[in-house]
Amino acid sequence: FLKGDIMKEIPEMSVRGLAQVIRAGEISSVEVTEAFLRRIREVNPKLNAVVQVCADAALSEAARADRALAKGECFGPLHGVPMTLKDSFDSAGVVSAGGTLGRKDFVPVKDATVLSRLRKNGAILLGKTNTPEFTLMYETDNLVYGRTNNPYDLECSPGGSSGGAAAIVASGGSPFDVGSDYGGSLRYPAHCCGITSIKPTSGRVPRTGHILPFGGVLDSFQQVGPVAKRVEDLEYILPLITGPDWIDPSIVPMSLGESKNVDIRTLRVAFHTDNGVLPASEETAAAVHAAAKALENAGALVEEARPKGMEDSYEIMMGLLSADGGASIRRLLRESGTERHSIPWLGLASPMESAAFDALVMGWYGFRSSMLSFLENRDVILSPVNALPALPHGAVRDDLRAFSYTMAYNLTGWPVTGVRAGTSSSGLPIGVQIVARPWREDVSLAAAACVERGLGAFPPPAI
Repeated sequence: FLKGDIMKEIPEMSVRGLAQVIRAGEISSVEVTEAFLRRIREVNPKLNAVVQVCADAALSEAARADRALAKGECFGPLHGVPMTLKDSFDSAGVVSAGGTLGRKDFVPVKDATVLSRLRKNGAILLGKTNTPEFTLMYETDNLVYGRTNNPYDLECSPGGSSGGAAAIVASGGSPFDVGSDYGGSLRYPAHCCGITSIKPTSGRVPRTGHILPFGGVLDSFQQVGPVAKRVEDLEYILPLITGPDWIDPSIVPMSLGESKNVDIRTLRVAFHTDNGVLPASEETAAAVHAAAKALENAGALVEEARPKGMEDSYEIMMGLLSADGGASIRRLLRESGTERHSIPWLGLASPMESAAFDALVMGWYGFRSSMLSFLENRDVILSPVNALPALPHGAVRDDLRAFSYTMAYNLTGWPVTGVRAGTSSSGLPIGVQIVARPWREDVSLAAAACVERGLGAFPPPAI
């Protein structure tokens, strides 16, 4: 490639590809960083996805990476590769508001664990991406920075809570981002914006330095993972952020397999388009069928089936989220110094009696057991990410039953990769989620990559 050709390709290059051309000296980290900063300037006025831009610091770090490379030094697999980060994570020296007014000027002195690990592997922080307050909504809007728009249709939401991350990655303003998922917050924005993400197994990636911290009865709900354009990028980044940090007490030193060692022909896949809570739209169902066909064509054994008890996922999830009457959220508001908030359901939450809470928790574990039994003779579950494509701004909260497809796997804590599998009649992306057994991210990623290959490239946003 000529240098001019590479420059044109930068916004669409894979993370691995960017790392390779930088290490090979075909293009400098400064040039790559400048290209992404230029793209952010082009699209962000329409999107409002990047809420803090670290241009000077990023260019300084890129120049340092180039000097090191000239001396034969390499910082790691991401040497000189820029990235963005969801604003729910702490970033030293950069305002980290997490969407709440009490932290609108908060500047951490220490990076969150995931950012620290990525920086140690050579990544460069371009900026922070928008999130709803404390990451607690499916639409990315808050009282500090306002709403983020979907790059496919500015009148639609990019989803939440990693909506800023998905919007800027889909628009070519960042090679990758890292977000969090408490009820679908990685998978839903990726679905809305036509890209890919992975929610790893509960206990895989530390949450240290995240505004919604580890701990509590619902600790296992939340996982941290990358957002990118391609499945191969997820697999490139994920190993760099996994494993204990000796702070988050839930993280397990479990080995991480490689998708290249997974034979698609050995996989037993179950798919469904109706979870018993809310059937998927006709176009969404068609995307799931297309993904199932791609796996079948690659040799997987595919059947239409859904786990028994999945119809209970919504009631269990919503019950658990409100069982403390909003006490945990009020604690976060106090700790952040926030007096005026934008969490609409907080005033509706009422504390649950102890006997009712005990019954709810036992119902949750019964659900987990039933779901696990379904996987005894299957390797993969394929389903919609959401019953519907991206919704207009403000419509997300009308019927949260559509989000029960993602909620189910926060209840189980299993790994799930989201990947695009279709397009709605109005031109909006449609994603599917590919679920694997606990700790088998390699299987989920392999199946997602198979779907990606089988269905081919989809048109990027015209923004």
